[in-house]
Amino acid sequence: MKDVSFRITAGVFTAVALLVLGCGQGAQNGAAVSSDQDALKGKGKSGPTLTPQNSGTTNSLISVSAVNARVVWASGRNGTFTRTTDGGKTWHAGVVPGAETFQFRDVQAVSEKVAYLLSIPITAPSRIYKTVDGGQTWTQQFEAASLDFFYDCFAFWDRHSAVVLGDSIAGRLPVLRTLNGTTWQDIGDNLPPPLTGEAGFASGGTCAATQGHRRAWLTTGAPPQTPGGTGTARVFFTTDRGQTWGVTTAPIFAGVDAAGGGFSIAFRSARHGFLAGGDLAAAGVVDNFARSSDGGRTWVRATPAPIPGAIFTAAYAGHGRGHEDDDDQGEDEDGHGHGEGGSIRVVATAPTGTAWSPDEGRSWKLLEGVSNFWAVDFGSQQTGWLVGVGGIITRIDF
Repeated sequence: MKDVSFRITAGVFTAVALLVLGCGQGAQNGAAVSSDQDALKGKGKSGPTLTPQNSGTTNSLISVSAVNARVVWASGRNGTFTRTTDGGKTWHAGVVPGAETFQFRDVQAVSEKVAYLLSIPITAPSRIYKTVDGGQTWTQQFEAASLDFFYDCFAFWDRHSAVVLGDSIAGRLPVLRTLNGTTWQDIGDNLPPPLTGEAGFASGGTCAATQGHRRAWLTTGAPPQTPGGTGTARVFFTTDRGQTWGVTTAPIFAGVDAAGGGFSIAFRSARHGFLAGGDLAAAGVVDNFARSSDGGRTWVRATPAPIPGAIFTAAYAGHGRGHEDDDDQGEDEDGHGHGEGGSIRVVATAPTGTAWSPDEGRSWKLLEGVSNFWAVDFGSQQTGWLVGVGGIITRIDF
């Protein structure tokens, strides 16, 4: 929902461009980050090692995409992107020419040379850019029809095909799709009609997910549809690259003032995935995590991560990146992998805190003092990155 919070205008649920949780540039780039970096702990008996790195920028980073344990891209405010090809030993930051006032709320990395950026509408309509030379040059591929269109996130099946979530407008979700990595078409008429004011959260670039060659999921939130009610978290799902869609509700607390819902979604197989989110206005921990074992058609409430308010982004540690379209080969009937101890690690983060689960949300461990992060992604089962306020970036190794 545009900027991780909402406003109600003429009864329509829309997202705002300036908002809570320090989304203003001053709050995002504040010097208060250093205390959190100093608080990062080394590896305990079972926890991860956290290693702060130099992102090459002081502009806040909002999204991160890891190709593998060496190649990672991140993006954020003031037209900023940054990239490493050596596992984070060195980062090289840049600004997309002509996009100096933009906020790139999502980056999708294909390789060390190829990546896509998605901006939200602030001084110009939402745009999509692509580079094929490691960020030396960028090509604008798409611009929304007006500032009224707000695109939140995208997810790729492969280097040439992707789906983009847009907030509802005029009674439809203007979802985009590309099948050639160059042109983007509106397929919103293929989706069920939205609830009044239904929208996604541009809070880290993970409100859309893909798995295999055909499956995709989009998660949203909608304000209360009746006075005194609560908001609704929903998940849209497709098994045919967006030709047809189903939709279901999920047990994520979406708040009473239009500030919550599903923020982040991921699937590690055709059937098994998670949904994370919550309520931005909540001072404490709410129902913020759920699991599905049937491809996103139904959801079961899981143990909440110990993060107040809403989880901005969550990620599997290495799972969910395969392109196989089979039904969970190598898992037992409960969906547990047969890898190291059957563990399925998940890391969840938000400006209010960071936590990790060794068992896909059945239990959680808070990473003390680790806050001010917006997004997390993993390049392998062992290695990932957290990015956030003031250009902070931290490598996380299990």
